[in-house]
Amino acid sequence: MAKLDLDWLGVFVEVYKTQSVSRAAQTLGMEQASASMVLTKLRRHFDDPLFCRTATGMAPTPRAQAIYPDVVEALGRLNKARGAAQAFLPRQATREFRICMTDISEIVLLPRLVNHLQATAPSLVIEAEKTTPDSRRRLASGDVDLAVGFTPDLEAGFYQQALFAQDFVCLAASEHPRIGATLTRKAFAGESHILVIASGTGHSIVDKVLASNKVERRVVLRVPSYLGVARIVAQTEFLVIVPRQLGQALAEQEKVKVLEPPLPLPTYKVKQHWHERFNLDAGNIWLRQTMAELFSENGAGR
Repeated sequence: MAKLDLDWLGVFVEVYKTQSVSRAAQTLGMEQASASMVLTKLRRHFDDPLFCRTATGMAPTPRAQAIYPDVVEALGRLNKARGAAQAFLPRQATREFRICMTDISEIVLLPRLVNHLQATAPSLVIEAEKTTPDSRRRLASGDVDLAVGFTPDLEAGFYQQALFAQDFVCLAASEHPRIGATLTRKAFAGESHILVIASGTGHSIVDKVLASNKVERRVVLRVPSYLGVARIVAQTEFLVIVPRQLGQALAEQEKVKVLEPPLPLPTYKVKQHWHERFNLDAGNIWLRQTMAELFSENGAGR
């Protein structure tokens, strides 16, 4: 017989321990006839009597004695595998988590996250990597545990949770010669602008809104990320549109001021994304819960 039913192995173990088919059946909650039928199938499968009737009960054959430890170990491993998931203990864990994020999240979210982990999970390691078109594949393969940011490319095919809403502001040098505390539509259109081309994010929605309102930016500089824009703005007369939380963070680092845009710009949701393969992974669950507690609008950390 090529096939071996796992339930048969349970009968084998109970007969071995009790040396009785009837007592094994009673322990397993089955009819004695059913247990006897299973024992017959086991004998055919192993091509051995397995148990022989004696004055003291059903004694195991040498073949049964040889396979008994392996059968018990196999059943134990299977029961453990289909049992409750092992709890994730952050203070004892030494795991490394990879988080795919935009450069905005590196500035706005990452410092707060790692400071929190130093206090709650000191042996964990966070590896941050930039959001790219390859992020979908890396999430699905498990190379990345989580993706955080405004990433419409990850909307389909992944679990997701909104963390907080975000909108846009303008940045100008603190001592800009023509821009004061407010920014008019005429001044916005008359100044030179920096355009950030952030791959994998959805910030192109700003261009669509400006175009629909027939507002043109005179773009004189294009950069691949937000990491250096504050320094450039502080040392030039250029303007740049950035997400609000990023703008507020950059204003604390450089001599720039945060200005409301001269027309309403869209809001969007910063989310965390993960693949369904890891939806029930205890460590991934803990990481997502930590992110939500720190950064969600209803989280304890906000």
